[in-house]
Amino acid sequence: MASKYQLQDNSFYIYGTDVPVNKLEIQDSEILHEIEKELLEEAYEIFFDELSNDTIFDENYFMDLHRRTFESLYDWAGKYRDFNMAKGDSRFCQGAFVKSSSKKIFDDLQHDNYLRDFETKSKEEFAKKLAYYQCEIIALHPFHELNGRITRMFFDMVVSFNGYKFIDYSHIKPAQYIEASIECVQFANCTKLEQIILHGLNK
Repeated sequence: MASKYQLQDNSFYIYGTDVPVNKLEIQDSEILHEIEKELLEEAYEIFFDELSNDTIFDENYFMDLHRRTFESLYDWAGKYRDFNMAKGDSRFCQGAFVKSSSKKIFDDLQHDNYLRDFETKSKEEFAKKLAYYQCEIIALHPFHELNGRITRMFFDMVVSFNGYKFIDYSHIKPAQYIEASIECVQFANCTKLEQIILHGLNK
């Protein structure tokens, strides 16, 4: 069973549960997860259709993915957390430094032209860059919840812009992705994630 988040302020959850407070007042986690899944599927179609030469994969775009996908369900959609968060032995970026750390990541991404020009470069080089930035954002863990899904959607839009299909994670077990993510957070090592992305990156 996956570890639960450890938060300093548990008012984020409905009292006595691990279900986030939500606009629909749903207390059943399975129903809530199903709605989140449907919202994510709709968002994939919307953001994919909106991709154009004008698309800039900056911090505003990243936050917009989260906000527009989940604002019908959560008040905190698209907003960065300011509290500390951990999961198991993994401690994510401290809440006080989320905004400044995010700025550094996206400043670096801007220096790499938001990975908008990798269509003509090697698949290996692209996978290396994708893994590096995905690791950075996994360790940042900027939102209250739903970080992994939005992070993967963000990079799916980046690869789509470059003429690739969405990254295919079906060749691995979920536990392998979790293990790769833990390596990112605890050891700043994105080697495992790089291999997962490389094998899942196809034209």
